Amino acid sequence: MKRLSGKTIVLGVSGGIAAFKAASLCSRLVSWGASVRVVMTEGATRFITPLTLQTLSRHSVATDVFDERDPSVVQHIDWADAADLVVVAPATANIIGKMANGIADDMLSTLLLATTAPVVVAPAMNVHMWEHPAVIENVVKLGSRGVRFVEPGTGQLACGYVGKGRLAEPDEIAEAIAAWLTGPKLLAGRKVMITAGGTVERIDPVRYITNDSSGKMGFALAETARDLGAEVTLICARTDEKPPGGVELVQVESAADMYESVMNRLGTVDVIVKAAAVADYRPSVQYQSKIKKKEQTLSLELVRNPDILQAIGEWKTAYPGERVPFVIGFAAETGDLETFAMDKLQRKKCDLVVANDVSREGAGFASDTNIVSIYGPEGLVENIALSAKSIVAERIWRLAVERMNGA
Repeated sequence: MKRLSGKTIVLGVSGGIAAFKAASLCSRLVSWGASVRVVMTEGATRFITPLTLQTLSRHSVATDVFDERDPSVVQHIDWADAADLVVVAPATANIIGKMANGIADDMLSTLLLATTAPVVVAPAMNVHMWEHPAVIENVVKLGSRGVRFVEPGTGQLACGYVGKGRLAEPDEIAEAIAAWLTGPKLLAGRKVMITAGGTVERIDPVRYITNDSSGKMGFALAETARDLGAEVTLICARTDEKPPGGVELVQVESAADMYESVMNRLGTVDVIVKAAAVADYRPSVQYQSKIKKKEQTLSLELVRNPDILQAIGEWKTAYPGERVPFVIGFAAETGDLETFAMDKLQRKKCDLVVANDVSREGAGFASDTNIVSIYGPEGLVENIALSAKSIVAERIWRLAVERMNGA
């Protein structure tokens, strides 16, 4: 049986020089048994003819929202409803902007607004366009809505620049589509525990010590792991964000609460991701009533909190016969990432450490984007440039699975 037999895929083609690659993608999807319906923007027809894609897909190609050929249906609604998946390849900055902002002024953007099927976007544009704040904002917005991206590659671009922005190869896009539709999910059968948010250390009933963590990175990791088939336990401290659904949610407040929740689950999970920002210190005394303003100064004595990541590493060493988890730590720094990340990885016996400089624009706690460097025992494994946290999360999981599987 062919890989995509019985699947209906809508292929959206927008007006970039890479539109010619849509022919190879269409051909590959059809050869795998998919029923492919092609929708082209007016710009796309300037680069490749509808006849080419009609011949390859064996279906008529839609280019005009007003060209209704079958009076029994409204075409863009009919195709939107029939799709098991919609892929836009190539996706220009223009169509990404329309998708992000709900603009429906042609056949493709109207269909995208109407479909409830999963949407995959394969961007292609000049490197400076890909890095423009408006495009980044639109990609982040789409990622937060569940749109998946096949990231552009780095190389020689049609405009003469060398950089990131080249359309991913058709075979790579096709493989991603097949994996999302029919393939075994990367984390199927695995139990994952993720910590997120910032812990709260009470001074008195109305005051506390905390940090700027928003929980967004941890939530992106939890949501992505869920979508990749994992059974997810999310241990969540203070956050302004709404936790994702479809996971076991454990609400905690202090570092001690989180420590207890994590340690009680060791031996029952396959992966631990320590994305929470845990307070290193807590007040030595927690007052039971509000402290009244009296003196000009007030001194608080702070004592060390338990180091959760350190405790996990010590547990791994002490109980090698138990179900030993793959451990991913996070290091939020303000400089010298490699030194601090490698020190954390070695001391706390992590398998990977994801480090970011929170002083950089786009990589801070409350941001929807992140810029990270991932380290393993051998040193730097991968740098991820400014990207939506959902994209960063998916890359972290794919890298972790490769390592867990011994690839």
